[in-house]
Amino acid sequence: MSGDDSNKINPPQHQDHQPGRETEMHPKPDYMPKFAGNGRLKDKVAIITGGDSGIGRACAVLFAREGAEVAIVYLEETEDAKITADAIKAEGKEALLIRGDVADKTFCDNVVGKVVEQFGKLDVLVNNAAEQHVQQDLTDITPEQLAKTFETNLFGYFYMTQAALPHLQEGASIVNTTSVTAYRGSPTLIDYSATKGAIVAFTRSLSGSLAEKGIRVNAVAPGPIWTPLIPATFPPDKVAEFGASQPLKRPGQPNEVATCHLFLACDESSYLSGQVLHPNGGEIVGG
Repeated sequence: MSGDDSNKINPPQHQDHQPGRETEMHPKPDYMPKFAGNGRLKDKVAIITGGDSGIGRACAVLFAREGAEVAIVYLEETEDAKITADAIKAEGKEALLIRGDVADKTFCDNVVGKVVEQFGKLDVLVNNAAEQHVQQDLTDITPEQLAKTFETNLFGYFYMTQAALPHLQEGASIVNTTSVTAYRGSPTLIDYSATKGAIVAFTRSLSGSLAEKGIRVNAVAPGPIWTPLIPATFPPDKVAEFGASQPLKRPGQPNEVATCHLFLACDESSYLSGQVLHPNGGEIVGG
């Protein structure tokens, strides 16, 4: 991206911790639903990992508006999580906050146990938690970074799904957040892109595995979206230009992505499984 001031989208900013905090961003991402609810998830129970901020927060609030009880799983961003919980409650639904690391299988088992104990069932799982770390060269990616990125971005999806499956009935839905980088790659996010490619394969394989049980599995592949992960990943000058190279000339907002998750989670997409939606500002990917 160019350093030309005409490409500036947001003020330069940076956060020194992953996955970042929405409370520290300026301007704040737009997560509130744009339209009135229509009961698309009435009486459903959903788990959303990485639900404290960004795309996860937008999904949580939108799902609540559409009638779901929502459990949000978050790593450590308690202030962000509380803001999300307040937004869910403002929609008239109950919010269950669960803090911990999805890279820990025992924790994932406990998450599902708590949700079923609290709400009596589970209908929708949104695997969304992720981290990413810029490295200029493949050889700069340490074994520790490689392991942590895969443990969060891929193993966490496996663990949460394994824990959820015994409780999912016919008509349930699993929605995985992958990325545009799964399709076009990213020279400075090689390990992250590899996990996102694996999530596409995981989605397609699991879809085939669960089809006979009537459980649908789909994914969403966002492009550049204005979330805390962006200032927590890139230097200030790149953050300022983030999204400018897309055909729509801007980054997307979380509430422009959450509608894809909602569609795949509810019965409006009852004939879709093993598919990926691409809210990416007009970039053509996947052939």
